[in-house]
Amino acid sequence: QVRLVESGGGLVQAGGSLRLSCVTSGRTLWNYALGWFRQVPGKEREFVATINWSGGSTFYADSVKGRFTISRGNAKNTVYLQMNSLKPEDTAVYYCAAGSSSVIENDYGYWGQGTQVTVSS
Repeated sequence: QVRLVESGGGLVQAGGSLRLSCVTSGRTLWNYALGWFRQVPGKEREFVATINWSGGSTFYADSVKGRFTISRGNAKNTVYLQMNSLKPEDTAVYYCAAGSSSVIENDYGYWGQGTQVTVSS
């Protein structure tokens, strides 16, 4: 059984930083792309960032480019999202996902349970 477990969410003031982590287990996902999505209540889940299996290729949503950095651990089963210069509009539940390197939600077959990020103004 594949599991993705996120951690690192919390409450931070605007301009602050948070680092999200996601650990995968239960199956070798080293050759899967890993991505981060986020969702605000009442809205569709939106793409944030993705990184390919080797960690050599990344892609970001325009809304976070230059502020967020996605990376993979050396064992390739962990993905991080370093979030700097946070804004209130970054407030959402952040989800980790494993699948194809894509901005499309349906291209990811495995999902974590989500971690709440709240940015106060």
